[in-house]
Amino acid sequence: MDLQLKGKLALVSGSTAGIGYAIARTLAQEGARVIVNGRTQPAVDEAVARLRSETGGTIAGHAGDLSRADAAEEVVRRHAGIEILVNNLGIFEPKLFEDIPDEDWLRFFDVNVLSGVRLARLVLPAMKRANWGRIIFISSESAVQIPTEMVHYGVSKTAQIAASRGLAESVAGTGITVNSVLPGPTKSRGVGDFVEGMARGSGKSFEQVEAEFFDHVRPTSLIRRFASPQETASLVAYVASPLASATTGAALRVDGGVVKSAF
Repeated sequence: MDLQLKGKLALVSGSTAGIGYAIARTLAQEGARVIVNGRTQPAVDEAVARLRSETGGTIAGHAGDLSRADAAEEVVRRHAGIEILVNNLGIFEPKLFEDIPDEDWLRFFDVNVLSGVRLARLVLPAMKRANWGRIIFISSESAVQIPTEMVHYGVSKTAQIAASRGLAESVAGTGITVNSVLPGPTKSRGVGDFVEGMARGSGKSFEQVEAEFFDHVRPTSLIRRFASPQETASLVAYVASPLASATTGAALRVDGGVVKSAF
């Protein structure tokens, strides 16, 4: 299927590894011009080189912490006319509720919510002039099923869905769509490192820890495994495409059936 993305300019925040990297690679394979973002120049340079090698696509890099206003303004200034914005930048951290201080709540809101809101506000004028654009927030199934082990993370992911829906309604009747995508437990770099650390500490294999996770922590999963970043990236690429013109204001789950709901 041709997703009709050839030549479209896409920014994927937090895209040097994991889900963000898979999204950047998939968009590039579909012919989009992709801006890769990470906090450090070496990480960005490495990701850009790998993506060029893997896709043969047009890849640019932008090093900077896009949870900061000045960095967000710089990337939009340097790369005018962004047509697809994928707000993938995010952090997570297991911590007991009573141990989460105010500064952690504010940090999670800044990185997981405000970074995407700010970037959307910055790219929206050009999208409105073109009467076309795609804004996608990478949320999580944790937005629907708030994890007790990291309530602040879940709350930030719920806020992303609310921001996405509100923004979609604000551009009603235009060629701009806004959606959120909700991955389930995914073997991204952070999660993989966390599980592998647990496996080493317990003397178990990754597969054993994975099975225990889905037995006890996410027992509602229908696929009974961690999803791959590519499985999320495939959905994001479609939502970013002109083919998805009637999909807007939606919270789209790619959660392996973890959320026990028919809707």
